Amino acid sequence: MAPSVDLLRGAPGLTTLSGADTARIRQTAQDFEATFLAQMLRPMFEGLSTEAPFGGGHAEETWRGFLIDEMGKQISRSGGIGLADQVMAEMIRMQSGRSTGPSEGDAA
Repeated sequence: MAPSVDLLRGAPGLTTLSGADTARIRQTAQDFEATFLAQMLRPMFEGLSTEAPFGGGHAEETWRGFLIDEMGKQISRSGGIGLADQVMAEMIRMQSGRSTGPSEGDAA
């Protein structure tokens, strides 16, 4: 999955990043999005109860968190919500040393 062209347009230093660096940045951004999605999904499963013979019990409670984390990862791998693209673009900007805040000469 490639980041949005609009997000990377004009990102300085993009051409100086190696393919491995770009892939590592992409993976980090995607992991962040997966964690965010898992945290957003977690409340959906609070209070759900399942009964025998196909669910319930201590084991289901134990493994539910892992299931939610994997759901977040799968959503992110399948295109996600666009957060990974935003994070990746910002990481590239940070790698290039360009500040997105006010410059030193700006009044506070």
